[in-house]
Amino acid sequence: MQNNTVLITGIGLISSLGEGVEAHWQALNDASAPRTDSDRFNPYTVHPLTEVDWNNQIPKRGDQRQMETWQRIGTYTAGLALQDAGIKENEALCTTMDMVVAAGGGERDVAVDTQILAEARGRNDLGTMLNEKLSTELRPTLFLAQLSNLLAGNISIVHKVTGSSRTFMGEEGSGISAIDTAVSRIRAGQSTHALVGGAYNAEHPDMLLGFELNQMLKTDGWSPLWQRENASGGGIVTGSGGAFLVLESADHAKQRGARAYAAIDNVFGEQTRRNREDLETTIAKLLGAASAESTADLIISGASGAKRVTAAEKAVLDSFESSAIRGLATKTGHMREAQFPLAVAIAALTVFKGQAFAPLDSEHEKAGPAKVTSAIATSIGATRSEGVARLTKV
Repeated sequence: MQNNTVLITGIGLISSLGEGVEAHWQALNDASAPRTDSDRFNPYTVHPLTEVDWNNQIPKRGDQRQMETWQRIGTYTAGLALQDAGIKENEALCTTMDMVVAAGGGERDVAVDTQILAEARGRNDLGTMLNEKLSTELRPTLFLAQLSNLLAGNISIVHKVTGSSRTFMGEEGSGISAIDTAVSRIRAGQSTHALVGGAYNAEHPDMLLGFELNQMLKTDGWSPLWQRENASGGGIVTGSGGAFLVLESADHAKQRGARAYAAIDNVFGEQTRRNREDLETTIAKLLGAASAESTADLIISGASGAKRVTAAEKAVLDSFESSAIRGLATKTGHMREAQFPLAVAIAALTVFKGQAFAPLDSEHEKAGPAKVTSAIATSIGATRSEGVARLTKV
């Protein structure tokens, strides 16, 4: 069985911090407050997406119109990753490239939902009324846009990535599974290069509704990630954005002279039954496995901010005293499916730069080491799924 080294050769990022790896690196080192919006969805706060000219990566307006915002975010970010890896204009590489996407369930048409609920109050023939609305108010293309695998479909159409395609659903767990699958396939020799990642549109009412039905959203404005345990509400502040990675075997990258950000040494994931098993024990086991050879210089945490869950992760992270810790959601918000790809991307960037970015919470994060040659990325889901990845300098 093969055991290929897996390299990250392209990174695509958009979020409230900006567009591209350098914009994110500068923003993470910037001591200013993160970009937030507490007015549109009061009492909830979001980290809104930066301004994006969709034409830069999705040139056909027809393609843009038939996508929901989360699909545009993902398709655009995938294009950035391909461009960063030097693959975007190489038809031979794109047509043989595998793809693994972490996706949500699509965005509902809130206007139609509101219309249906309003009419339902005054009619007794609810089944008939619902059929009428489904046949007259929803365009077939809009209804089909709810399908999760259409993000991968749009990436294939726009960027001509037409190798094998896999889509995972399931909140943060889908991001963990997507990266784990892509890494495992390349390591085993089943794939030579792959595009993997996810996207999230926090600025859509049903995205907020899904969290708030479980009382998980912070309701008293923004505060740093590690300072939310005693805040009002559930602790999560969501953020819009996308993160895609180009992964390659070391031999494939070498043959085409590609630059590598970092190597992914391993990915570990769990699905702890949190009502039966101790979450801190699971997190400690995952971090211990990722640190088996040596403790990482830096830990990039994808913690969501959810109360108790984030506190459990922080308690374990604090036991790794020689590692500096950075809680990404302080600056970017929580991106659900895209959170683990985001954490892995930022971990790779710090390894490539050879240094840690400044603490995002000076009360709970210490200065980084003089040199960073290894980093761990984490994603401990708000309700389920736990994952970590270890990255090292090439």
